[in-house]
Amino acid sequence: MRVELTDEEIISEATGIVKKAEEKGIILRILGALAIRMHSEKLKELHKRLSRLGENTDRSFTDIDLVGYSSQRAEIRNLMEKELSFSISKQFLFLYGKERLIYYHPSNLYHVDIFFDKLNFSHTIPFGKKGSGRLELDNPTITPTDLLLEKLQIHQINEKDIKDLIILIRGHELGDDDNNKINLQYISKLLGDDWGFWMDATENLKKTMNYAEKYFEESLITEGDLRDVLEKCSKILDLLENCPKTKNWEKRAKKGIKEKYWQDVEELYR
Repeated sequence: MRVELTDEEIISEATGIVKKAEEKGIILRILGALAIRMHSEKLKELHKRLSRLGENTDRSFTDIDLVGYSSQRAEIRNLMEKELSFSISKQFLFLYGKERLIYYHPSNLYHVDIFFDKLNFSHTIPFGKKGSGRLELDNPTITPTDLLLEKLQIHQINEKDIKDLIILIRGHELGDDDNNKINLQYISKLLGDDWGFWMDATENLKKTMNYAEKYFEESLITEGDLRDVLEKCSKILDLLENCPKTKNWEKRAKKGIKEKYWQDVEELYR
């Protein structure tokens, strides 16, 4: 029978892997809901009230997602397989190993997904190259900006991801740099060049506002939480509406929704 780790234990495991990597000169950063929880430590009570995976469990996380640079792929594999004794998914390695690896804990407590250089799901989030990339901007997680983009890129977003967005937005100020802020300048540059991503991000922000109002009515968030989230979502929506658009964006916008504007995640990793 598989032992279930608490959220704090999963956080400790993820942080431990990142620190071990750092000791070897390897850059790994934590992604996803786990990173949002870590980056919003002061909102632990809000996180608990929203109950990410539902009321029937105290747990919010089951596995660990990391991202690194492909230029360090060999070092990352050596760390995970030789130093930490994780087992690699050979089938996944054969099919998709260029951009993603899956590892299993030695005692099968959880699995670790490791992505390289970018997240390629409904839309693509780039991290650049070692030395000049975005992974060096924060530690042990990716930046709040990239965490926001990671959730906004989901074409068919579900409620747990919207809860993540509410916590992330509530816990961070908007600004024009990545110093523990949501970097509006970077978001406008990225989405102003990608109409499909822009479309899904816009829809997901509107859904986040609707759910925030619902959670307020259900007494899951306070009036202060609601006001803050609505104000910030409105600001980001205004930014997306008015930010400069490239020729690439304009060209794709003319085709509209008649053509598919997102990638199917299932098809990417089938």
